[in-house]
Amino acid sequence: MKLKTLSLLMAAGLASFAGHTAVTDAMLANDAKTTGDVLSWGIGTEGQRFSPLKTINTKNVGKLVPAWSFSFGGEKQRGQESQPLVHNGKMFVTGSYSRIYALDVKTGKKLWKYEHRLPEGIMPCCDVINRGAALYDNLVIFATLDAQLVALNQETGEVVWKEKIDDYAAGYSASAAPLIAEGLLLTGVSGGEFGIVGRVEARNPKTGDLVWVRPTVEGHMGYTYDKDGNKKENGISGTRNATWTGDLWKTGGAATWLGGTYDAKTGLAYFGTGNPAPWNSHTRKGDNLFSSATVAIDVKTGQIKWHYQTTPHDGWDFDGVNEFVTFDLNGKRMGAKADRNGFFYVLDATNGKLENAFPFVKKITWAKGIDLKTGRPIENPESRPGDPAAGDGKKGKTVFSAPSFLGGKNQMPMAYSPNTGLFYVPANEWGMDIWNEPIGYKKGAAFLGAGFTIKTVFDDYIGAMRAVDPKTGKIVWEVKNNAPLWGGVLTTAGDLVFWGTPEGYLQAADAKTGKILWKFQTGSGVVAPPVTWEDKGEQYVAVVSGWGGAVPLWGGEVAKKVNFLEQGGSVWVFKLVK
Repeated sequence: MKLKTLSLLMAAGLASFAGHTAVTDAMLANDAKTTGDVLSWGIGTEGQRFSPLKTINTKNVGKLVPAWSFSFGGEKQRGQESQPLVHNGKMFVTGSYSRIYALDVKTGKKLWKYEHRLPEGIMPCCDVINRGAALYDNLVIFATLDAQLVALNQETGEVVWKEKIDDYAAGYSASAAPLIAEGLLLTGVSGGEFGIVGRVEARNPKTGDLVWVRPTVEGHMGYTYDKDGNKKENGISGTRNATWTGDLWKTGGAATWLGGTYDAKTGLAYFGTGNPAPWNSHTRKGDNLFSSATVAIDVKTGQIKWHYQTTPHDGWDFDGVNEFVTFDLNGKRMGAKADRNGFFYVLDATNGKLENAFPFVKKITWAKGIDLKTGRPIENPESRPGDPAAGDGKKGKTVFSAPSFLGGKNQMPMAYSPNTGLFYVPANEWGMDIWNEPIGYKKGAAFLGAGFTIKTVFDDYIGAMRAVDPKTGKIVWEVKNNAPLWGGVLTTAGDLVFWGTPEGYLQAADAKTGKILWKFQTGSGVVAPPVTWEDKGEQYVAVVSGWGGAVPLWGGEVAKKVNFLEQGGSVWVFKLVK
């Protein structure tokens, strides 16, 4: 404890150095409007990924050229899904295998590097990726694959505090960028394929000490913590056994693996929850709350204020973790979510009431639509994988289902432009053969009870960048892509949309028409979201390049189709040529 206190004092001292500005709550609350930095995942806690910058626009984007590039180096390539942060002349960017770098934002020079020492027994489901960090005070904080949180001094890279989230040997891991809201550090957990219990945690970002914990599986107790670390019960999530069979809630999954968003106008943090465990839905009768859903949590109390379940009694691994992006519509504060199950949802951000729901992919077989009165899917019963117990007890009936469990949209965050009123969604068209098998829980072992093969749906494309109108449900324009899209989106007041492709291109399109105006080959597949900022009137765009993630690991026939793609690990920064 003395070492932690000393480190905190050192960090506070460095925060007063000339030229250094500590990151405050006010700065984070204003991140979406300020243009000289990028302080949060989502370019603002609401997650709109919209920049008011327009120095680079539809008329001159064709003149973008590289300013610098930095390689993560070594043999540790794999998937690079990180969103960079920019502050005090530094870029903070995470890499695969739980690494983080501080770079000179003008030159790309490495200032420091921290490489977390990972044990051999880690069990990440979907590659050794990391999606980014959080900034607070003089700290940069990120999560690791062995389920820890590490806070480093922004100036030196020295460890200020380190806290364990949970036991990696039980299947827990962490890869999402933490969220700072109302002076609290909010994080989730990964590991839904191992029968872990999903939750959201709030910590003091300066010390790492717990403030509250909110489980996202119905039946588990929440807790609050005082300044001495003593915990107090804070109510059970939901009602025990109301939507779960027997003791299955104890290993229920519902991992909060993508992290969350926060809206100061509602005072709520929004976290998506993953699949219930196991995948074999015949073992767990009921809706299985709060899995495959969005939960809205009061940041001050840790209580769930409302929830909306996109896939009740999920039998296809349609995790509901996709980001919930808040925005204004017809004088109301709304939230939108492009779910893995193929439907786009528009909800009242204050109470979770469904306002609209419609497909954003072309082929959906598991449901006929969404009942706007009840909010529930109109399920096709024949599209649910068969019960092994109804046959030979070894394997249930195989069904074809679309989308595949990799989703109409997966981890890659969408963007919203208040200028056009459109969401820009990286969508994928694919399906799967899926079947159920008998399964029992064993600590640290995969807890699926299902087999699958991912298949293409159309001959000419898999991925498609789609401009979606949340009012009408119409796809205003689309840009098709041969390989699946797996990287996030940035949109700007310059009427541009930026996104990357597995084939290696970062490209920009007209936000109103979808016309491609510029593209650049980064040397490896892009599976990360771009960012932009300005310095002394000059606008920059950056993206991390490095093919990987879930597709080459789980993609079946699709993985074979894109096995020619090369891995990598680098950051690219662009500016207009003078």
